[in-house]
Amino acid sequence: MLNITRIIIVALGLSGLAPAVALAADKVPSGNRNIEQPAIPGASVRRTKAGKTSFDVKYEKVRDLLRTDSALVGKIKKTASAYGIAPIHMVGAIVGEHTYNVDAYDSLQSYYVKAASYAGNSFRFGYKDESISAFVSRPEFAECNGFSDSYRLWTCRENVWEDSFRGKSVGGVSYPNNRFSAVFFQPFYAGQTFGLGQINPLTALMLSDLVHQKSGYRKLDENDAADVYKAIMDPDISLAFMAAVIRKSIDDYRQIADVDISGNPGLTATLFNIGGSQQRAQALASRRASGAANWPEENYYGWLINDRLDELEALL
Repeated sequence: MLNITRIIIVALGLSGLAPAVALAADKVPSGNRNIEQPAIPGASVRRTKAGKTSFDVKYEKVRDLLRTDSALVGKIKKTASAYGIAPIHMVGAIVGEHTYNVDAYDSLQSYYVKAASYAGNSFRFGYKDESISAFVSRPEFAECNGFSDSYRLWTCRENVWEDSFRGKSVGGVSYPNNRFSAVFFQPFYAGQTFGLGQINPLTALMLSDLVHQKSGYRKLDENDAADVYKAIMDPDISLAFMAAVIRKSIDDYRQIADVDISGNPGLTATLFNIGGSQQRAQALASRRASGAANWPEENYYGWLINDRLDELEALL
């Protein structure tokens, strides 16, 4: 059951009366809630088999990259500090991505070279002949125009896509039954993410304001797809967006569900993998309000991070 004192304090806050004390959020215990690793999705298994490798080999490769590249670890620590998170959360996200989604390059320099190969390319975000700028100018998106911060603006636009366009025919155009990011923000092929942090372009646009505030990088513009890709391909900027994703997840769970996940890298890695921290925190808050005060659980990706935590923390 939820703490009655906490409910009273929240009620006082909502009524405009400042409480005398503020209670700490309930801290999620360390480690995994599942004894065995949850099932790994078939797509990840097939992708790894197609590369004639294994999850163990991929894990060891990214672990060794972190072990031998002191410059990368230094950048991770510096970026984590700017966002007020422990660097192990960033290590967990990098290890998870390169174990289950992509194979790590041999050196940090290879990521810089790959980023440079995209520089100067001419492409845009859109669907068929309609640019993303024209699409979000439609009247269906009018409710989003009052939002000035990038996260609420693009979250609103994503919600409108889900409610009014996904899998529907609107104005003579049939839209795919797929995610907003896959339809409008993948000019190369659907589902593609890039760079050290494997950040999705839509995620980068959502977190642009936070990264600008914390790291000083310029705000992203959906009309400049090349600049968005530069941000998620360049290792230095990509690390900032990784930290922003993790910071947002921790804040969402604390503010919405009154739960502190900052001491469980497997949970932040899980949320980095599956996204939707705001909606998932809201679902957890509803369960806790009904008396089902269960803890959030890690998925296969986050389970690995908690399972190998001692080894990964030694890298720092």
